[in-house]
Amino acid sequence: MIPRRKLLVIGNGMVGQRLLEKLSALPRNHDVTVLCEEPRPAYDRVGLTSFFSGRSAADLSLVEEDFFERSGIVLHLSERAEAIDRETRRVRTSAGRVLEYDSLVLATGSYPFVPPIPGRERSNCFVYRTIEDLIAIQEAGRQARVGAVIGGGLLGLEAAKALADLGLETHVVEFAPRLMAVQVDDGGGRVLRRHIEGLGVRVHCGKSTTSIEAGAEHHNVLHFADGEKLEADIVVFSAGIRPQDALARSAGLDVGPRGGIVIDDSCRTSDPCIYAIGECAAWQGKLYGLVAPGYQMADVVADVLAGTGERRFAGADMSTKLKLMGVDVASLGDAHAATPDAQCCTLVDELAGIYKKLVLSQDGSRLLGGI
Repeated sequence: MIPRRKLLVIGNGMVGQRLLEKLSALPRNHDVTVLCEEPRPAYDRVGLTSFFSGRSAADLSLVEEDFFERSGIVLHLSERAEAIDRETRRVRTSAGRVLEYDSLVLATGSYPFVPPIPGRERSNCFVYRTIEDLIAIQEAGRQARVGAVIGGGLLGLEAAKALADLGLETHVVEFAPRLMAVQVDDGGGRVLRRHIEGLGVRVHCGKSTTSIEAGAEHHNVLHFADGEKLEADIVVFSAGIRPQDALARSAGLDVGPRGGIVIDDSCRTSDPCIYAIGECAAWQGKLYGLVAPGYQMADVVADVLAGTGERRFAGADMSTKLKLMGVDVASLGDAHAATPDAQCCTLVDELAGIYKKLVLSQDGSRLLGGI
């Protein structure tokens, strides 16, 4: 009888849970153990904003109540991996546990980037990443009147909606000259800003926050490089994410120049016994901050571990489509027409709040991107 192998999964976010679900439906030759740093199993991080409009933590859960028992998977909550010993194939945890593995999957996700602004550690300054973060923001919001979000990208606008849902006067502070600078161009940013401001959110673009201090009328005051300032009771940092690759770095695994654990088409790292999936992984120099590519990686690893196929990760569609604060926003491909000799077709109706743009190849035969 062939002994069962030991599979250890570090991380139980959306992508880590996708891997477990795939494995549970395939022929299993592994005993699976999962480390989850958070106090609750996987939940819908993409839908976090709905927490402020009435959905509970239970509503956001992605895990059926008996999933782990039924699947025979061991889950350790509120326990993080602290070190990987690749020679002995062991992982030491924050609870003092030492777990052995034959195969290891890193699904550690990402962490919120907080700009190095003096005063960022003050009370009522938050990040917007976990349910626990949202609970803390909700609690602080009961004693607040004004909220400010530092960051005007996708996550920043989601955080702004959360503060608005709490009934706060809401401000968005963005360093770039427009909102969602990665996804839309100047014209699209202008129309988007009008939509957002029409919903009562005040937008401050081109602002560099130099410090956060005690305010005169509100708990905090944001000082800007141009000499202006903004007082707010609550400050939420939502200025992007970074791959959570510290554990891999300390174990000597290869990481990309922009961070992220280097993986091949099978999602293997530089150690053939270790895989990485989701936002912590870098494939051909690319970091994917969307959940769909992470799901594709999880499917690949599930097939490899189960020995059921030769599926490979071949990249993913990075187009963005969302309805944010009642505004439909879509961006795909080369939305900024960076391709040499690209041609643009643009429809603008600022009165109606419509901005559409197609980016075509020089001869017009291929669609390169659009907004």
